[in-house]
Amino acid sequence: MSAPLPVESKPRTPSFLTLAGLMSAALVFAFALSLTAFAQALNDYAYDFLFRLLPPAAWHPESIILAIDEATLTKYSGVAGIRGALAAGLQAIAPSRPAAVAIDIVLADESPIPGMDDNLERALAVTTKPVLACELLGDGAKWEEPIARFRKLAVALGEVHADLDRYDAISRDVPLEKVAGHDRRWILALAVWAAARGVKIEESPDDLSAGAVRIPSRRRDGRTMRIRYAPLAMGGIPRISVGELESDPALGARFTGKTVFVGLTAQTAMRDRWMTPLSNGVAMSGIEINANVYETIAQGQFLTDTPAAYVALACMGLAVMAGLIFAWASGWTAYLLALLPLVASQLIPAFAFAYSSVWPWLPATLTAIAAVAAAAAWKQVRVRGELTHSQHQTTVYQQAIQFVTHEMRTPLTAIQGSSELIGRYATMPEAKRQQIAQLINSESKRLSRMIETFLSVERLSAGEMELKQEHFSLADLVSTCVERARPVAERKRISIDLQALPVAALTGDRELMEYAVYNLLANAVKYSPPETCVTVYGDIRDHELRLSVRDQGMGMERKEVARIFEKFYRTKRAEQSGEVGTGIGLSIVEQIVTRHGGRIQVESEPGKGSEFTLFLKYAE
Repeated sequence: MSAPLPVESKPRTPSFLTLAGLMSAALVFAFALSLTAFAQALNDYAYDFLFRLLPPAAWHPESIILAIDEATLTKYSGVAGIRGALAAGLQAIAPSRPAAVAIDIVLADESPIPGMDDNLERALAVTTKPVLACELLGDGAKWEEPIARFRKLAVALGEVHADLDRYDAISRDVPLEKVAGHDRRWILALAVWAAARGVKIEESPDDLSAGAVRIPSRRRDGRTMRIRYAPLAMGGIPRISVGELESDPALGARFTGKTVFVGLTAQTAMRDRWMTPLSNGVAMSGIEINANVYETIAQGQFLTDTPAAYVALACMGLAVMAGLIFAWASGWTAYLLALLPLVASQLIPAFAFAYSSVWPWLPATLTAIAAVAAAAAWKQVRVRGELTHSQHQTTVYQQAIQFVTHEMRTPLTAIQGSSELIGRYATMPEAKRQQIAQLINSESKRLSRMIETFLSVERLSAGEMELKQEHFSLADLVSTCVERARPVAERKRISIDLQALPVAALTGDRELMEYAVYNLLANAVKYSPPETCVTVYGDIRDHELRLSVRDQGMGMERKEVARIFEKFYRTKRAEQSGEVGTGIGLSIVEQIVTRHGGRIQVESEPGKGSEFTLFLKYAE
């Protein structure tokens, strides 16, 4: 009987499907991490950096600040004189006819100084379109508002409640509306914009409209708007203090037609000084922030968030780019090309910002880093697998020699011994001579079939040959194998009990299947003690044909069963038994059964024997 060589299987290397899975995992990882508070903080810092790196073109401001600074506060006797300074400033700019005046001081109570509120009331009466400030109280339930005598002179109220970033207290955006109970107020800058233009504020789910200006601010996001601060090259919003205006009345002309923001800039008397993306360590007064909000609306310099779908598509593109680079290129070429997605992940946010779109920095950056790292690891494992396979191929010849030594020893020994007998005994009886000659002929043919089978399996494993599609009887095949194994069993006083087998036909290569069954029988006999029995039986269950070979031999431990089909593996008991073997027979059996679409199962217990069961497809 001929037998196949156990061809060294190619080590499993990660497939392109694995690469696709790794790229998908990198994408999911990047997006999951981008949802954390830490990620949001990093996105904000990247936003601040781009804000300073890519400032908009300078423009001519439509607003101006009338400041109550330190010098003015000192002139008017400190905090108690704030309303006096305010009244003086409003009186001074009234002749200039500004477009509107926003007062960022909440006039919520009566002044203890006699006559001061009267002066302020007279100043408000001559002020063009005054908009007074109101503030949301701490519990958010009601407003702190101007007293009635001032409120009646205002064309509108604007809220000045500061909403800073919860992670670093930087003023990057503002809510355009605030609600206390059922009472909603627009932000001071928006209220004075509408007043200066004489327009109403209209709203939709996605934006606000004030005259010809449409402000992108979605209701579901709290009507927030990013502030486009005036670039440092402009020097910020123009500012003139009340004290300067009193010293030089000619400065009043600069207020003509402008929207005026009046408020405190003196650090000793204010609590609304905040950090901005342009701060660089220097805080900005609340009145300046309000003026910048106004300029954002007036210039239409709106920064909007990039749609999440675009971010996701770009991140997918970066992951695909990283995967393709390592799928196509190797070595230093791949690592140099891998810089492309990394660089692209940094350029995309800058490119988007240049077009007033705020692209979150972290998702693309994380995707590029994770995808490149995963793809590089995939490539490394794949190259190592291919290298290992190449090294394995160099040992194929040595394995072939071991196989030939193992499988061809028996027929060669028979041929050698028989030829020696013929040469030694010249007067051998003719009948005996014929018997020996027949044995030599039979074993020679067996050796020839073995070599042919070996070559067939080589071609089959290399994909150069299809399995024979013969129809043969299971009972006939098993009977042939049992008869071949019986003489060896009888020499060890081992009986072979062949029980009734189901009438079933197999389709495949009979020669290879015969080898597989015979190998199981030979192993059962080899590793069983004398005076025991090897049982062969089969049945059909669950649309599978089952053929079992059970012995009463030495058996195996569970951990040994798990490795029994490994090439060249032998159990400790097998090595200690003194039986010659190389540990490749069962690996051949498994390969043959698998090639025929079947599987093999082993049940064994030390000292109680083993049972090998083949699960085969059959022709119904």
